[in-house]
Amino acid sequence: MSVAEPRRIVLFRHAKADWPQVTDHERPLAERGRLDAATAGSRLADTGIPFDLALCSTAVRTRETWKLAVHELAHRPKTVYEERLYEASPGELIAVLNETPDDARNVILVGHNPSVQGLAEILPGADAGAGSAEARERLNQRGFAAAGFAVLSFTGSWKALEPGVAALDDYWAPSE
Repeated sequence: MSVAEPRRIVLFRHAKADWPQVTDHERPLAERGRLDAATAGSRLADTGIPFDLALCSTAVRTRETWKLAVHELAHRPKTVYEERLYEASPGELIAVLNETPDDARNVILVGHNPSVQGLAEILPGADAGAGSAEARERLNQRGFAAAGFAVLSFTGSWKALEPGVAALDDYWAPSE
């Protein structure tokens, strides 16, 4: 694959979690979260994006979200459970994405707020194409909802991914 071909990043926030007496890392999904994760998986399938790689936080709620969502996809991508995605800053998420092999064209990152929202806000740039004003408005008005996802695109190597180089193409949340 040429680095000149467009790449897509889907930032997928875990679904609604429960609050039992466990550590934050071990929090499972709530019943509503399980339903929303499957619905999000169906909507991800509707995008038609053939994911080459899934990067998923090691937290229980992100692993459960991904497990429920991936069943809705036509093709199950290689999944890497990455500890660095838990409690990561947007900059740390970029550092992980910078390590992605260039033969991966479409990557889904299953993570947490506030980092996924922060990344969805800093990756798009005015020089990277118009993107979707409607998607940006929905994201700005609602925030990055549990089980929501943002689709971003950029051209170049994963090593060159940095703030301002992507276009925000779509945003979806379960309430839509």
